[in-house]
Amino acid sequence: MADERTLDELRLALAPEIAHAAIFDGWSEVALTRAAAAEGVDAAVARLAFPGGAMDMIDAWIEGIDRRMQQTFADGDLGAMKVRERIRALLGFRLDSLAGLEEALRRALAIEAMPQNWPRALRIGWRSADRMWRLAGDTATDYNHYTKRALLAGIYGSALALLVDDRSDGKADTRAFVDRRIDDVMKFEKAKVRVLARREGFDVARFLGRLRYPAR
Repeated sequence: MADERTLDELRLALAPEIAHAAIFDGWSEVALTRAAAAEGVDAAVARLAFPGGAMDMIDAWIEGIDRRMQQTFADGDLGAMKVRERIRALLGFRLDSLAGLEEALRRALAIEAMPQNWPRALRIGWRSADRMWRLAGDTATDYNHYTKRALLAGIYGSALALLVDDRSDGKADTRAFVDRRIDDVMKFEKAKVRVLARREGFDVARFLGRLRYPAR
């Protein structure tokens, strides 16, 4: 019986199996063929789903994690948490999703680090950061929208680089790093609010008037 799933659906279905195969075979056609066999998908059709090769496979893998994260936190439980706890929970979910796949992650990061793949890797990281902030309740549309996502993408990317070599129990070292960086971001956000508040309260006309007519 022919598989009636769309190529987008096949990508998401195959991506987790490809990630497991990538532990031994890398993000390669061999891994893709193994994943297709495990899912009962014709290998030729599977190749059509990933015309961009390794980066398409990695992209689909991360997209799958993004979607599972959105489904997991769609019940609104994050609403009862402080912002830092929401971000911590979302990052914790993503780290948990990579348990046992550290070697696949290592290989994925190496591929993303290739100069020709940087632009797409940055877009993928930005997409995940955006989805995390949206789940955390962020509705900023000004420059805060961009600074928050850039900071979170940086934290997540650094955490992934640490995760692949973290031998501590429960990846405690990586989680401690994430906690420290989240605290740094929250401090930065508070400092930014204070600076902006001072700027918004700054009256140019009043300032110029005082220059012209200084108080006695």
